Amino acid sequence: MRNTLLLLASLFFYAVGEKNYVFIMVISISINYIIGMGIGLSSSRKISRIFLLTGVVLDLGILLIFKYANFFLENVNILLTSLHFSSITYNTIHLPIGISFFTFQAMSYIIDVYRKDTECQKNPGKVALYISLFPQLIAGPIVRYSDVAYHLDHRTETLHKFSYGVRRFVIGLAKKMIIANTLAYPADLIFSLPSEELKFSISWLGVICYSLQIYFDFSGYSDMAIGLGRIFGFRFPENFNYPYISRSITEFWRRWHLSLSSWFRDYLYIPLGGNRISRGRTYFNLFTIFFLCGFWHGASWNFLVWGIFHGVLLIIERIGLKKWLDRRSPALRHGYVLFMVMIGWVFFRAENLRYAVSYLAVMFGRETASPDIRYLAHYLNSEVFLTIIIGILASSDFVKNILVKDSFGGVIDRLRRPVTFISITRVVYLSGIFFYSLVLLASGAYNPFIYFRF
Repeated sequence: MRNTLLLLASLFFYAVGEKNYVFIMVISISINYIIGMGIGLSSSRKISRIFLLTGVVLDLGILLIFKYANFFLENVNILLTSLHFSSITYNTIHLPIGISFFTFQAMSYIIDVYRKDTECQKNPGKVALYISLFPQLIAGPIVRYSDVAYHLDHRTETLHKFSYGVRRFVIGLAKKMIIANTLAYPADLIFSLPSEELKFSISWLGVICYSLQIYFDFSGYSDMAIGLGRIFGFRFPENFNYPYISRSITEFWRRWHLSLSSWFRDYLYIPLGGNRISRGRTYFNLFTIFFLCGFWHGASWNFLVWGIFHGVLLIIERIGLKKWLDRRSPALRHGYVLFMVMIGWVFFRAENLRYAVSYLAVMFGRETASPDIRYLAHYLNSEVFLTIIIGILASSDFVKNILVKDSFGGVIDRLRRPVTFISITRVVYLSGIFFYSLVLLASGAYNPFIYFRF
C-alpha cells in the first residue's frame, strides 16, 4: 500500500506540471517493464539481446522525438533555405519535463537486468514507482534500480531518517531559494544584454553569478531529492561533492553530477573499451562520451560545444597536461579549473552559439560598449555581493570541515559544548533558513526553473 500511495502521488505530481504528457511516462514505464520481463524470463542470450536492443531503441526513440525533433527540423530548414528550397512546416513538439532523467533511469534498469546485475521486477507497480518516484523525477539524481530495489520491498521509516531527510531538504531549499535565485537575477539580466552593450567587468560578473547559480540550483534540487527520499525510507546516491574545489577537469567530473557521470561511464565508456585500449581509442571514447553528454543536456549547438569543450580538455589532460599541473601549486591548478569551467558555462548558458562567442570575446577584453552605457553597480548591489561571498564559501569544503561538520559539530565539539547546545543551534539555524526560504516563495521572488531545457 505504501508503494501504491507513492506511485499515485508521483504520477499526480508529474501530471500537475505536465497534464496530458504524463502518458509519455506511462508508455515508458510499460515498455521497460515488458522489456525487463522479456530479458529476465528469456533462456536464450540471443533473445535477451534482441529484447534489450528493442528497449534501448524505443527509449531513445521517445527521447529523440520529444527532445530533439524540433532541433533536427530547425537545422534541416536552415539547410534547405540556404539551398533555396522550401522549408518544412511543422508544429513545435512539447518537451516533457524530466524526460532525460526518467529515460536514462529506465534504460539503466533493462541494461542491468540484461547484465544480470539485478533481477527483473515482475511487479509492474514497482517498476512504475522506480521510474516515476517524485523526489528525483524532474531534476535527478539519476537513480539505478539496484539503489532502490531493496527499499521497494523492505524500507523502513524512522525518526532518525525523517530528521535527516528534513535537514537535508531544508538545506537544499535554502541553496535554491536564497543563493541560486538571488544570483540568477543578475545572471539572467546580463546574459540578456545585446553583446554590443556588454562590458568586461559585467561579463565576468555574469558568468561568476551563473557558475554559482547552476551549482546551488542543481545541488539544491539534489539535496531536496535525497532528503525527501530518506523521509520515505529510500537512500538516493549523492550527486555533488564540492566540484569547485577541483584541481583538474578530470577531478571536476568526479565531483560534478556524479549520477550522470557514472551512468555514461558504466553504460557507454566502459563498454566502448574505457581506457583499457589504445590511447587513440581512449581519446575517441572520451570525445564521444562528452559529445553525447552535451547533447543529453539539451537540443542546442551550445550544449554540444560545451560537451566537446570538456571532452577536449580531458583528452589534453590525459596527453600530459595533468602531469604538468600536478607539479604546479594548488592555487594555480584550482585557478585553471575555475577559469576553464566558467568558459564552458558561457556556452551552456548563452541562448545561441553566436552570442556565446561574442560574450567570450568581451570577457577577454574585446568590448565595444561606450563607457557610460552600463555600470557594474546596476547588477552588483550589496545583496548580490554578499550572496557571492556566501556562495564561494559554501561551494568549498571549508564550511563542511571547519564550520558545520555534522551541523555545527566541528567548531562546537572543539569547544566541548553540551549536545543540547549543538541541537538548539542546529534547530535555530535550519528554522531560520527554512522560514526565509518560505518568505521568498510566498513573496513571489525571482524563481527560475532551469531544467526545462533538459
